[in-house]
Amino acid sequence: MLAMLRLWHRRYFSDPQAVILTFLLLIGAFVLLFFGRMLAPLLTAIIIAYLLEGPIAWMEGKGVRRIFGVSFVLVLFILLVLVGSFAFFPLLWTQISDLFKELPHYIARGQQALLNLPERYPVITEEQVREIANTVRNQVGTLGQRILAISLASVANLVTLLVYLILVPFLVFFFLKDKKIILEWVNLRLPRERSAAQYLWRDLDVQMGNYVRGKFWEIMIVGVVTYLCFTLLGVEYALLLATLTGLSVLVPYVGAVVVTIPVALIGYFQWGIDGELFWLLAIYGIIQGLDGNVLNPLLFSKAVNLHPVAIIAAILVFGGLWGFWGIFFAIPLATLINAVILCWPRTPDQEPVEHPQTG
Repeated sequence: MLAMLRLWHRRYFSDPQAVILTFLLLIGAFVLLFFGRMLAPLLTAIIIAYLLEGPIAWMEGKGVRRIFGVSFVLVLFILLVLVGSFAFFPLLWTQISDLFKELPHYIARGQQALLNLPERYPVITEEQVREIANTVRNQVGTLGQRILAISLASVANLVTLLVYLILVPFLVFFFLKDKKIILEWVNLRLPRERSAAQYLWRDLDVQMGNYVRGKFWEIMIVGVVTYLCFTLLGVEYALLLATLTGLSVLVPYVGAVVVTIPVALIGYFQWGIDGELFWLLAIYGIIQGLDGNVLNPLLFSKAVNLHPVAIIAAILVFGGLWGFWGIFFAIPLATLINAVILCWPRTPDQEPVEHPQTG
């Protein structure tokens, strides 16, 4: 056993590059794990900077000075966010409020449908139906309390939110304007022998930029197409369902399945078991299918060669650690871990493993 451990250590940690890479990865993990919430404005600014770097680099390629490109793109981005906020969020909030007003009516209809099940399916008893109805009622009551608690917490943190709204644009501006200066400053304070870390950083930098920009456009395209299709079909709460469908692309495989439930329920309560409901589910399935098989490969310049089990495991782990942002970056983080495993500096075996001789 000790011989195997010595061989493993010699193979993977005898190279100084491996020690440096381990040290840097541990520091990064420590900072994110224990100071992630404090550094939320900084991390948000880095994400937005990745999002805006693409058009700025394109303008630089056309001969525009970086300072002018940064100023123009950032001002345009802020204007689009403000216009979108004033046009989008009031409508979304109105639909959420209307849905909660109609929720008791939907629950009553659902309970009535459950009570009719024993007549159609004798295997199901009335006691089982009542237990299910009570469970649903309790869960809805708990959901209302959670939403109220979130609302009160949001009011309490309003000042913090305002500070973030002022702070983040300034951080984004300086990250974009002084990108080369910041990278050179960091570069000078790292060990000289760091070829493995540099390789990983270049790979992560490209992949993170592609991922952030690709996911932004994927959410926008899927959300807008879903809203137009649902509006033409006459679906109630079309904007709310389109928003959920757009956000579902953040969680591959799982997101599409989870959002199917509210889409199907709202369609059922609006039309019942009718042709419109099947049209709604068919359109939703086509949108998700086109996203996964056409849009996603077009938007992302590098395919993510990860097994579905690895992707779901990454979503569970990083989502549990960092919530929404953990889910958002689960795939690039999992890809980073895979890249670390593949390019880890290792020393070829020079001595065979000694096995104890048996009698």
